[in-house]
Amino acid sequence: MNDTTPQVVQDRSLAAQVAAGDRGAFDAFFKEYFPRLFRFTLTRVDNNEEIAEEIVQRTMCIVVRKMGSYRGEALLFTWLCQICRNEANAVFRQRKMEIREDIRIEDHPAVQAALESVAADDGRPESARRREEIANFVRVTLEHLPGKYAQALELKYVQGCSVKEIAASLNVGEKAAESILSRSRAAFKERFRAIWDIEPNFIVD
Repeated sequence: MNDTTPQVVQDRSLAAQVAAGDRGAFDAFFKEYFPRLFRFTLTRVDNNEEIAEEIVQRTMCIVVRKMGSYRGEALLFTWLCQICRNEANAVFRQRKMEIREDIRIEDHPAVQAALESVAADDGRPESARRREEIANFVRVTLEHLPGKYAQALELKYVQGCSVKEIAASLNVGEKAAESILSRSRAAFKERFRAIWDIEPNFIVD
């Protein structure tokens, strides 16, 4: 990702303020990122709110100490999610729970095809970097979506679930599941297109 993008500049500024002990910046950081990390974690612990909250609280404690090490090489949320994954694995080991491997949406064949169409493998380093940038943004975009939207997209496009199966997983009716899928696709496309100015054709109707 281009390190001069407005989001990265904003992330660096917020991280620096938090690291410097700015209380207002910390409050803004906590208000913005705790709910996001909670949603991110909840889908990975089978919707167990107690475990999700424990993991996110542990993550926040670590983040506050390490905030000064954030350099903006990835979006702040991406950096937070990596720390959160590590803490989730630690909690799972402590509780002797089975560690669930993340299913990365960019590993889906349709996504890979889209990445190849955007940046053909012509051997140039900039092309490989471009593919990596887009793959990273696919992942980050999914993580930024509301939890139910992200879960719906993962269920359909990564796990290949039917609308009926998605409805059961989300505990809603089939009509509601179809509506959630429609809104999820629209939200993903809008966010992806706004940043990259590329149509994400791997998310289909």
